[in-house]
Amino acid sequence: MVSTSVTRRPGRQPPEPVLSVRHVLALERVLAGEPEVVAGAGQLDRAVRWVHVAEAPDVGVMLSGGEMVLTTGVLLAGDEAKQAEYIQSLHRAEAAAVVLGLGRAFPAPPEVMRRAAERCGLPLVVLHRPFPFAELTEEVQSRLVRRKFAAVSLSETVRTALTALITADAPLQRLLDEVAQHSGCPVVVTNLAHRVLATAGERPAVDDVLRDWERIARQAGGAEGDGWIRAELGGRGEHWGRLLLCGYRGEAATGRLLADRAAEALVLHRMLGGGSAHTWEEQAAQSLLTDLASGVVPARQLLPRARAAGLPVNRRTFVPLVVPGARPGRLERVLRLLGLSGLVAELAEESTAVLLSLARDQHAEALTAHFAARLRTETGAPHAVIAAADPRTDWDDVPAGLREARHVADAVADSCAARDLPSVVRLRDVHLRGLVRLLRDDPHVQSFAERELDGLLSEADPELLNVLRTYLATGRNKSRTAQLHHVSRPALYRRLEAIRARLGADLDDFEQAASVHIALLAHDAQQR
Repeated sequence: MVSTSVTRRPGRQPPEPVLSVRHVLALERVLAGEPEVVAGAGQLDRAVRWVHVAEAPDVGVMLSGGEMVLTTGVLLAGDEAKQAEYIQSLHRAEAAAVVLGLGRAFPAPPEVMRRAAERCGLPLVVLHRPFPFAELTEEVQSRLVRRKFAAVSLSETVRTALTALITADAPLQRLLDEVAQHSGCPVVVTNLAHRVLATAGERPAVDDVLRDWERIARQAGGAEGDGWIRAELGGRGEHWGRLLLCGYRGEAATGRLLADRAAEALVLHRMLGGGSAHTWEEQAAQSLLTDLASGVVPARQLLPRARAAGLPVNRRTFVPLVVPGARPGRLERVLRLLGLSGLVAELAEESTAVLLSLARDQHAEALTAHFAARLRTETGAPHAVIAAADPRTDWDDVPAGLREARHVADAVADSCAARDLPSVVRLRDVHLRGLVRLLRDDPHVQSFAERELDGLLSEADPELLNVLRTYLATGRNKSRTAQLHHVSRPALYRRLEAIRARLGADLDDFEQAASVHIALLAHDAQQR
């Protein structure tokens, strides 16, 4: 799962809240009329879509919902039945609120209208001072028009920015960062199984979403609300994922427009190859395993991401593996064939990591061996080797396990004896080579290697270096070395003599040969 923390651009503000009845009543022009909410006070957060000045008793049939109706009630005075029906018709039309200007028709709030509005839950507001309704309609309409223009402008801005990123062959994460910066809320991309493939947004907010992901995932296909906006991802009649804006604080219509623009861009991005040779699922696993192995982010903070990515993490045994020369797709196939849970990702060129998640009652070493045997069968490579760390039952120990598996894989990468190694190699199997690999970046080890091999390295004769490597790796077996290099024994003797002369070392002496061997292992490790 790919994830990042987004820093807001200078000057960018979070989306404006929806223009509600409460916001309208707080406008300076409205406050001059001394408004009083006499009914429906619990419904003041209703969105105001438009404002109408209407005196007709049957105004409800002309509304489409979300309107704030302004009236003096002049045609309702003296008829309580009309007053009650007026409120009920506005309720049926889903009006946002009704504002009644007190005056000659109603010097005080009419009790019949108040009771009817309270029963319906329709906000009824009275104005105690004369108020020119035209000023209110002008103020609110201009605000609504500006908001609609802003929404369209935002949509075009987002479309332009995402198109530019796609043209520049930017990765998926860069597109999501852009969406998160415009939306001001966490953005999540999932597959149809609700597994999180990528996220963007401010880190604490994203973590809050992922910690509650199991509940959120159950609702992901349901109705939207409370700022949760969903857009389907797919094309040519096939859906393959979803994009979620999690807790968008602006107007729902603007959020929907933003989500749709983002979804269009993601579909195009995927169709064009997405700036990566890996699928989104592979990129998500790669991001998570890379963060785990690096240790830069504490493992505990990565737990919600792992759970949201579909990895079982509760009461599990984790087995970190590294498989040199294997592609992620082949390893995922083996996992499916064996019915095992795990994450697979390419961590380096020609090297893929696997994090197995096993039930506590499963035998970790036996299943790892079974996995390795099946891999050899599937790949047709009878000498394929899997580097494994010891099983971990604590999630916090997984990063160290991944680093251990990578270390073991490095240690066997150039081993001449790789064909003789077991299918699963652990730290205890790599011996001296593993120790040298572990210390390869130490300046003292680097100086030692250069000093011991100076006679050969300065001559830049790779053939002699290869002969020395084979001779030492075969336990100083001259016959085997000659055979592997396809030379006669006399020819090999001449080359060994040249090596002795240039190194100033007696390779028949065990201690001197061991010193040269260690130096050569360190040199090879540093070159990698």
